[in-house]
Amino acid sequence: MNNRYGNLASHVYNLDKHIGKSFGDVEFYRERLRDSTGPILEPAVGNGRVLIPLLDAGLQVVGFDASQEMLDHCTRECAARSLSPHVTRQTFEDFAYDECFEAVIIPAGSFQLITDHSVAMAALKRIFDHLLPNGRVILDVDPIGSVLSGASGIRRWTTQDGDLLTLTAQLAETDFVAQTTVSHLRYDRWRAGQLAASELEFFSLRWWGVEELGLALRATGFVDVTVSGNYQHGKAPENDDRSITFEARRPA
Repeated sequence: MNNRYGNLASHVYNLDKHIGKSFGDVEFYRERLRDSTGPILEPAVGNGRVLIPLLDAGLQVVGFDASQEMLDHCTRECAARSLSPHVTRQTFEDFAYDECFEAVIIPAGSFQLITDHSVAMAALKRIFDHLLPNGRVILDVDPIGSVLSGASGIRRWTTQDGDLLTLTAQLAETDFVAQTTVSHLRYDRWRAGQLAASELEFFSLRWWGVEELGLALRATGFVDVTVSGNYQHGKAPENDDRSITFEARRPA
């Protein structure tokens, strides 16, 4: 199963992208949502890196994730801060809520975890259907060059109990027709110099062209599509930008 985010992978994610770490996205989303008074949904909520600062800002945010391990980190991080948001295990393919939202946000390129184009289009329609009139979707994607270059090499982290966690990554496959990449990831836990646990994962991403995703949003029914580079709202993306953000509105 691709993009599993199992025990070691979620642990590494929580160490590497801990609560309080921002790539400019936390401040950006907090500013774009500061006047919101209604409910906000964050799919692929992960460990709560964005969710928690938004809750701290007084916003009403709920979320879901496909990985129970990631949700476990999220609920622990929230509990440590006396927060108790409604977070559930769901997927982009089948998430459902009885209420509609003032905004749906997908930071950190998580939308690219949907590697099948038809599934991605269905997810946009599901998001559209879960928005209130005039509700907004705001989502990030990585530039194509970033996706194609992959994340190869070895990285390491030390846990609170002194164990060493390592991640060995290698870009294994690029499909230029499907616009996807697959990386092989190996997570290892080392204790007292001995290998204690390992996980192997396939990590898949789909890249989107700027005009392509804009057209996809409009085909879904969204209007007022704005594209911004490097978390500077309204600034047209440039080749060396690290992130590209789309914002669009469901008509009244």
